[in-house]
Amino acid sequence: MVRNQDEHYFKDQRPRFLTDGDLNVNIQGCVLNDRLSQKKIYNSFYNYAVTICSLYTNNYDDSVEILNDGFLKVFKEIYRFQPAYANVISSFKGWLRKIMIHTAIDHFRKNHKYSVTKELNSEIIRISGGEDALDRISYEEIVRSMQKLTPGYRIILSLFIIENFSHEEIAKQLGISIGTSKSNLARGRKQLQKILLYENQIKMHKSMEGHNSVRVRVNISTGHKVEEHSFY
Repeated sequence: MVRNQDEHYFKDQRPRFLTDGDLNVNIQGCVLNDRLSQKKIYNSFYNYAVTICSLYTNNYDDSVEILNDGFLKVFKEIYRFQPAYANVISSFKGWLRKIMIHTAIDHFRKNHKYSVTKELNSEIIRISGGEDALDRISYEEIVRSMQKLTPGYRIILSLFIIENFSHEEIAKQLGISIGTSKSNLARGRKQLQKILLYENQIKMHKSMEGHNSVRVRVNISTGHKVEEHSFY
């Protein structure tokens, strides 16, 4: 498996996705433990994989650690890969995505074992069914803001909002109760909304200061300060 000594090479030489034919050839090469085939697949799918991993961390180094551990599993299990449909690239991306997600879950279990709050007994924070900050912003903004969440909130929101895991699936994967998953989703969503509100007000402030004719100072009250929760 390629590690630190090859990392800079990959960053500089990373190509677009392989064609279906090239991917099939290199998958067979990986089955035979061919290092060149491993490099080609790693290069081709690096950006795709690191984007997935970044949903579960707040820094690049941790994302790359998850990614490299994930590719170890990919190359170990690649002999099992079978295209789910005619488009081999799409099938492989879906297969690789599952491996990266479960590797990220393993990373969370190892490093943030106690980062999920206990189930709330009396205080249940309800998720509004109407339009809110999450409904009006881009996917990229959500991802960037989710990276600022505490680990317990981040992984549950990523699994629920991005990967469409059910609360039953999240509870099983993280070893928590369904109620704990639900309450952490609600609290994490509330924290995320505060982060987005804060950042949008900063953007508005900068935008208004950029106009020479009108200079308006936006007062960001302490009520919009992003909260960092303590975990049990």
